[in-house]
Amino acid sequence: AGCGAEGSSQSSSGPTTGSTTRGSATGTSGSGEETATEATASGGSYSVTMAPMEEVTFESVPESVFTRLTHLAGMAFALGRGNDVNAMHAPDYYHGVWNQFTPRLDGVSLDWSGLYSSWTPSKEKLYELDSDVHLADPASVFAEEKWDMADIEEIGENVGPWFGNSLSARHQQPPNEWADRYEYYGLWEMFERVARVFRAESKYEALAEVHAGLLDTIESGLPAEGERPSVVMAMPNDFEQIYVYKVTNPGFLTAHTRPLEPVEAFGDDVASGDTVDIEGLLEADPDVVLGNGGMAPGTDMAQVRQKLEDDPVASELSAVENGRVYAQAARYQGPIVNLFQLEMTAKQLYPEQFGEWPTYTEGPYPEIPDGEELFDRERVADVINGEFER
Repeated sequence: AGCGAEGSSQSSSGPTTGSTTRGSATGTSGSGEETATEATASGGSYSVTMAPMEEVTFESVPESVFTRLTHLAGMAFALGRGNDVNAMHAPDYYHGVWNQFTPRLDGVSLDWSGLYSSWTPSKEKLYELDSDVHLADPASVFAEEKWDMADIEEIGENVGPWFGNSLSARHQQPPNEWADRYEYYGLWEMFERVARVFRAESKYEALAEVHAGLLDTIESGLPAEGERPSVVMAMPNDFEQIYVYKVTNPGFLTAHTRPLEPVEAFGDDVASGDTVDIEGLLEADPDVVLGNGGMAPGTDMAQVRQKLEDDPVASELSAVENGRVYAQAARYQGPIVNLFQLEMTAKQLYPEQFGEWPTYTEGPYPEIPDGEELFDRERVADVINGEFER
């Protein structure tokens, strides 16, 4: 499920900065920031701006929320609106992944099981769901063969507006029809705009403060460049076809690895998302393997490690020899999973600086010893639950 969500037929080259926006089917041009602030005070309609939708106007705060990819569903979750989500890609899979973290957040619960699986949404289903907002990238939905611009406009006008951006994941090229209005955002830049949609700016600000503190901790503790390990994101289950992902590429898929400034195991001859066999992985010989989906329920990391140790080729990997094959959760992460994954990856890559990562085989995110947590779980839980001092 994770690979399906992350795949794209579009190339990874495209605009590096946003272009001047124009009017769209979902609104008109203008300053979403100013309008949203004024609307919060007056209680009237308000507008929020983000590419590729441009300015989107809301008559009231959305209640029912359609999503497609989990970085946006995770933003709703971070704002205390996770259970208002009515659709997402691979809901049962990501329900399991996200609920590996909720046990560490007191009073926070989440149920995404049984939702509509929306990777390839139908227009008819969107009418049936009747969502107040579609937290989904209209340019990405447009790229599906059965959607055209008229369909996008129809849903935006008759059901609920579109508000999402997914090609910022790894800076993919948007469809030609959307190229002049597209812009790339970091995960937390996008989260700030989504928070405005729900008039939850104070929650964003509180969580952004936690995030900034965590980044400061990481930056101040990084070892010298020559002491950093070579790293790849991969789950080496099928030794004939191993998807390998870069850890320092631009885009929010590396929002949990790029701040740690590791060394790329693969050179420019292998692109992020390419496949190699076990011999190709050994040729790169990473010091650390970060296992995509290793925290998903049903994945037994002890079994994964044993399989690597038993194979005559895989057992020669430096990461295997040194016991540095680790579980990860999701690259399409929302803000809360990003906080946990930043902490997790810091400990996996630099245990001397940030504390040892507990040996993980399965189950929820492990409890970290007192004094070794890199961010305040209680503060995060209070923000999600709306029980915090601003």
